[in-house]
Amino acid sequence: MGRKSRRKAKLRAAARLAQGVPAQPVYQARPMAKPVAEPKAVAASVQPAVLPAQTNRYQYVMPEMRRIGIIAGALFVILFVLAFILH
Repeated sequence: MGRKSRRKAKLRAAARLAQGVPAQPVYQARPMAKPVAEPKAVAASVQPAVLPAQTNRYQYVMPEMRRIGIIAGALFVILFVLAFILH
């Protein structure tokens, strides 16, 4: 997706100035609306029960994280040993 061109915006702003139109629109101040009332206190929300579909959905994550950790640890040890051997 392409980025917006700033050059086009500058050209448009220059054209507006040439026509006598200000670059930024001028906004008039409006009177404030009536004040907003403070929110009412709400009872403490109860955590929804975990659905069985949610527990089954990510059941593979922990075994895979453990496996990744073991592999990463083994590779780190191999690199550490090789650093001393080849140095």
